[in-house]
Amino acid sequence: MSSITVIRSLTSASVMLSGVVHLVLWAQGMSGLSVVGPAFLVNAVAGLALGVLVQLWDHWLPLLASAGFGAATLGAFVLSTTVGFFGVHEQWRGPAVWLAAVSEALAIALGAVGAWRVRLEGRGAAGGSVAAEAAHRPGSRA
Repeated sequence: MSSITVIRSLTSASVMLSGVVHLVLWAQGMSGLSVVGPAFLVNAVAGLALGVLVQLWDHWLPLLASAGFGAATLGAFVLSTTVGFFGVHEQWRGPAVWLAAVSEALAIALGAVGAWRVRLEGRGAAGGSVAAEAAHRPGSRA
């Protein structure tokens, strides 16, 4: 198993875990908040969809999007714990908070490293030529 495959799998798991945590929190009462409630639902759907996309599309863009997803989600939480976020003031307490925060930090790190590695290897439509992509296929002589 290649290191890129491991990075993709861990990135996918990270964004999906964040999505699931946000879906559970939405169902447990965050849905009642005017701005943050819908944002939690969008975050849940986006995390799950992005996790699938990272696995299915062999390109650097889903990995980079995962890093952005992690940064935006973790950034919004940090805002809510400091100055507040649309009237929500959170605290760094509870397993859901830590589970989401760790998964989002991992999404940032793994997504960025994965996107960089895939881009360096020249894989993906925007990352290189057909010959470069063929070189990564098993049994290729390119």
